[in-house]
Amino acid sequence: MTVVELGEHAPAVSVRLPDAAGRALAASRIVDAAPDPYRPGSWRLRAGSKVGVVALPVPGGDPVTLRITPKVSIARLFFLIGYSLDPRGWREGRVEVGDHREVLPALAHAVERQVDRALGQGLLQGYRAVEDSALVVRGRIREAEQVRRRFGAALPVEIAYDEFTTDVAENRILRAAVERLLRLPAVPRDVRRRLLHQRARLAEVSPLVRGRELPVWHATRLNSRYHQALRLARVVLDGSSPEHTTGGLHVDGFLFNMNKLFEDFVTVALREAFRGTDHACRLQDPQHLDEAGEIRMRPDLVLYGPDGVPQAVADAKYKAEKSDGYPDADLYQMLAYCTALGLPEGHLVYARGNAPHTAHRVRHAGIVIHQHALDLDRAPADLLGEVRSLAGQMARVGQTAPDATV
Repeated sequence: MTVVELGEHAPAVSVRLPDAAGRALAASRIVDAAPDPYRPGSWRLRAGSKVGVVALPVPGGDPVTLRITPKVSIARLFFLIGYSLDPRGWREGRVEVGDHREVLPALAHAVERQVDRALGQGLLQGYRAVEDSALVVRGRIREAEQVRRRFGAALPVEIAYDEFTTDVAENRILRAAVERLLRLPAVPRDVRRRLLHQRARLAEVSPLVRGRELPVWHATRLNSRYHQALRLARVVLDGSSPEHTTGGLHVDGFLFNMNKLFEDFVTVALREAFRGTDHACRLQDPQHLDEAGEIRMRPDLVLYGPDGVPQAVADAKYKAEKSDGYPDADLYQMLAYCTALGLPEGHLVYARGNAPHTAHRVRHAGIVIHQHALDLDRAPADLLGEVRSLAGQMARVGQTAPDATV
């Protein structure tokens, strides 16, 4: 087996790979991949914002496993995930990752531990609507179906009833997540053994059909012990999972998109900072740049004041500031948001920067664009404190003096 180790946004590396594997990686867009012009038979690979692991079985050769490690620590990564999923129920250390230092092993460990806790008191039971054909009447008769399918025959009877069963949405989601993890590469042997045990506990639950919508569940007091496990299961089932065939090769794995994860954390944390105030936050708020409504925009977060009028706009960017500053395109995008919403200020939130805050006043417009940098290496409580400070600044429109002009 060929194992390729890459770092998130690290410099490109030259790796000897079969052409079929290199083409599959290039087509999948998991990483930037191109033949190395200076080393025949090698490919230059560079990871972007996707972290995790993928496997490529190569016909006639050794399989290739690609591992991409995040810049932030595994513990910090799962704090971002846990808080985004459940900000009010989050507690530091709630999502256990064990001693694992890679994304997929840590995720598999965390899911298995939460599933074990959820099933500790036995499988959840609930009522499920069932439609069936039977020789005895149970529940109610579906008269229209009886006429349409039986043409006046008395038996069998088309019936509908509520069945009290363990085959409910919550258990089906947990089983699907466990089975998904068991199909992935790089899950440690001890974790895989425990996942097999959890699958055995869920053996009587119907499997989900791959490709179909996940069943809907609602958080209640009765399923409270399942909440954390279900949210992590959703991460597994909704994650960027490159399962497809490219150039004759099946690419399988699990990836986190750090851009999306950072965006989710920032917007959820800002929304929580304004909870209980007279302000309201709308995430991914659909807007239009032009009066005809043809040019669509979707800012990450728009803050509305007590009068229901937009007061501030924020956009999260998972980019570290370079020596020549942040990309100018981000400023142009925020200027468009502020202009369309009629706002005097806008806020760009980055993962890290050389200064915690800078601001720019746009010439002939009077619009101030703020650039904030969050330090993801800080302790969770301190990081959330930075977000609350940002929220306070967003609520004080026009009170921060800019230090630059664009």
